[in-house]
Formats: sequence, C-alpha cells, structure tokens
Amino acid sequence: MSAKTTASAPSPVPGPGPGPGPAPAEAVTPLIRGITVLRQLTEAGGTMSPSGLERATGLARSTVDRITATLARMGYVRLDGRDAVLTPRVMELGNAYLGALRLPALLSARADRLADELDESVSLAVADGDGIRFIHQATRRRAMSLSFRIGDLLPAERTAPGQLFATEWTPQVWQAWRTRRAEDPRNRAFPTVPPPPGSAGGDEDFEARTARAAVENCAVDDQLIEPGLVAVSVPVRDPRTARITCVASVVSHTSRHTSADLRETLLPRLRVAVAAMEDDLRGAPRPEPGPPPAGLATWTGASKLELGREFIESLARGLTVLSAFDEGRAELTLTEVAKATGLARATARRALITYEHLGLVAPTPHRGTFALTPRVLSLGFPPLSRTSLPRIAAPRLTGLADEIQETTSLAVLTERRDEIQYTARATAHHVMSVDIAVGTRLPARSTSTGRLLLAAPAPHGSPPSSPAYTLADGEPEQGVRMIAVPVHDRDGRVIAALGAATHVARRTAEECVHDILPALLSTAGHIETDLHTAARFTHVPLT
Repeated sequence: MSAKTTASAPSPVPGPGPGPGPAPAEAVTPLIRGITVLRQLTEAGGTMSPSGLERATGLARSTVDRITATLARMGYVRLDGRDAVLTPRVMELGNAYLGALRLPALLSARADRLADELDESVSLAVADGDGIRFIHQATRRRAMSLSFRIGDLLPAERTAPGQLFATEWTPQVWQAWRTRRAEDPRNRAFPTVPPPPGSAGGDEDFEARTARAAVENCAVDDQLIEPGLVAVSVPVRDPRTARITCVASVVSHTSRHTSADLRETLLPRLRVAVAAMEDDLRGAPRPEPGPPPAGLATWTGASKLELGREFIESLARGLTVLSAFDEGRAELTLTEVAKATGLARATARRALITYEHLGLVAPTPHRGTFALTPRVLSLGFPPLSRTSLPRIAAPRLTGLADEIQETTSLAVLTERRDEIQYTARATAHHVMSVDIAVGTRLPARSTSTGRLLLAAPAPHGSPPSSPAYTLADGEPEQGVRMIAVPVHDRDGRVIAALGAATHVARRTAEECVHDILPALLSTAGHIETDLHTAARFTHVPLT
C-alpha cells in the first residue's frame, strides 16, 4: 500500500460564499467579521479604504478600524495612508492549506515542464463545493495572456475541470448547484469570471457534458468562460482511492488551437503527464511534520496588553488556528490544534466551530479530525499570487528611506549577468539627493553592487558564500557613496542587492557602516521573510 500523500477530501461545502444559515451560538463573532474583511480586501484586489470596507461589509467604522489594526499587528495588512493593503504575510494562511494538501509540492514541476513542452498555459485545480479553485498556474507570457490566479474560484459549469469533478458529486452537491444556478444565473458570486457568454449553455448542457466526461475521462472547455478561451482537462486520481484529487488542464486561445485540435494534438500529451503525476503520488513518501508555530497564544496576549482595545484578541487567536495545519499536519484533532497553537481547548474549539460554519475547515472521514478546505485560499491569496520582488520590496524601501533619510534601491542582475538593473527605489527628502531611476542599468563588474551579485552563482547553482555587504565611492557617479547588502531566496541564493546611496559630504564610510548598515540588514531580512512566504507555492519574478 502506498504512503498517504494528500489530506483526505472533506465533505464539499456548496457554493462560493460563507456557510449556510445563521452562525452557531458558539461561533466567534469577531473572527467571522475579520474573515469578512479579509475576503473583501481579496475581492478588491488587495487594497481598500476603511470607508470602502465599511460599505462592503456593513460593519461599523469603529469595528473596521479595530479589525484592520489587529490584522496590521499580525502583519497581514499594512496601513498605507487611508488604505488597508494586504501583505505577503497573509499568504501563510493559504500556504498552510497548500502545504497540507501537498499536491503543489508533488505535481507542480510536472505541470511546469508540460507548459514548457507545449508552450501553453497549464493549471492544476481542486474542487471547492460546486466550483473549482486553482492551486497551481504555469502561464505563458503573451499579449493574450490568462488572468486567473492561484486561489481564484470559478463556477463548475463553465470549466472543463468542473465537468470532471461533477462526475463524483453527491445528490446534495447537485441540489446545491441547482439552487445556486437558480439564484445566481449570471455568476455574480464569482467575481473572477465575466457574465456567461451566450454559448455557455443551460443546466441540461452541463449535465450532458458531465456525463460525457465520465465516459471519456477528460473534458473540454470550448469558450465557456469567454470567447476565444479553450481548455482540455484530465483528472489526476488518488492512487489509494481512485477518486479525483485534482484536475490538470492545458489552456489556450482559439487563435492557436480549436477545441477539436486540443483533443487531437494536446490531449495525448496531457494524459502522459497526468500518468506521471499519478506515479509521483503513488511513490511519494509520508511527509514528516515540521515544527508547529510556537508562542502564538503568548504573542496575542502581549499584543492585547500593548494595544488595548484596538487589538481584537479573539480574532488574532482564531487566525492562528489556521496556521496549525501544514505539510505533515493535514488532519488535526482539537487537542492537536490546541497544542500546536498554545490556545486553550475551549478557544480552539470555538475557532474550529466558526471555521466549519464559514466553510474554511471541515471534519474528515477519520473520526475527530479536521482539515482545511480550498476556501482558505480566498483569504488574500489570489491578488498576491502574482506579486513580484519589486512590489514586495517597495514598502520596505520606503520605510528604510524614512528611517535613514537616504535614497534606497533594489537591484538585480540582468538575464545575461553583465549588467545590474535597478527595479525599485525610495527617495529621501534632501535638496541634493541621489536619483537612481527604476530601470537604470549599469555594468555589473564596474559597480560594487554588481560585484556583490556576481559573487552568487547563476540561478539553479549552489548557495554561495556572499559578502555581508559592499561599500564603494563614485558609484554610480562621482560624489556618491553606496552601501549594499544581499537579498536571498528560499534556497539561500543571492538574487538581489538592497542598497542605500548618500553624498560623500553627508556621511563618512565609517558612518555608513555604523548608522546605515544595521538598518539595511534588518530591512533585507524583512524583504526575505516576505519573499519566502510569497514564493513557497508561487513564482515571484525578480523584475
């Protein structure tokens, strides 16, 4: 018998919204409100004003302010002027689900290779009630590109994966789907898709396509989402149960392939890739659980003492429950959740009751255990899943520039590794300040920043022993003094340099090392933490 590779699929929760009916008496109201704010921020693309959140959620402005203050304390949002902005750290919630699921870690490399082989976009999706949710995307850079992101939810009837998942629906899910279709025929509850085109077909059409998918073990999307978009999908089955664990799809445009062409030319290669994925699942060893988060209950208590009424302790403690799950901790009992988070059993129990109502947690077939559902990805993941290193670094650069009162910048090596390119910057307020425009390129070997980056091997090499910092005068021009430190990826490789520039008359070299270097190193550490969270299951471009 093969080792267990994925969390057992919990019972589907119908529909894309929160749990049906009124909240249970033991549900944590501040936690429900906090989840509502996170979802609204997600649907708004990651940024929303408090007044916008007040209108969208129906909550009082004072409640919105306390929730955003608590989320800011947790590092899940930052308060930028009048806006609340999601930060990469909120992705740790979605990472907990994806880590527990294990499918992205086990199958994403196969999907990426298939995308390279076919020169088409390839996705992996899981069922979420009567919808589908993406867990991996390998996209192609083209003028006509796909906008779907990891975590996006689509209605099953308008996708090829949905036809395949529907072959395993219970009567309960079919009824929930019919109810949702009657109440929302224009898919307004699915903000990531346009209204149905005329070719989408009715309920009978979806049922017929599902029946055909059951016979052929594949499905085709012929412009169901919007005109021009076509896809072919094949189920990836759990080797232990033969049930569908996820669906792999090749997505294209009618200018490149018709739906018939997809079946004829790409489907055979997709089936080969899926067979290899199933072999990977069959041979995957049982995961070793990493250490659970520690000291969370103590941290929330200390935060409450420091911030007082502005910190909603029940919201913070409730959110820590999601982080108890991860790879090797896919299914947890109430006792295990309490132990992992340091929360009292009663507190952990009320949080689980709340999450079950919201459809974020579900009981598993194994008695007394719970698992995260794909709906956890609705908490901030989609708008951040296509972030870039400059976007991650930008607010950190601004904070650093305000702290040291010098211009700060981020630079990377170009693909040919012969030049450095500045990709982000923040300026200090001086009459005479260093002006290094974003996009500026300089020869790598003639700059200290370039030499720092060249000390690292090319991508996919082994982690280097890079210098801790570089300091040089006359770069990028006479009179400028530059100090820079490396920024590392999840594997410890140097991928960028964080620098501060000043005029030689303003600071000596010794003052740069004494006054600026500690702040540079601290900021680089914060950027690395954000990057490592964002890049765990997504590709983060350097430019």
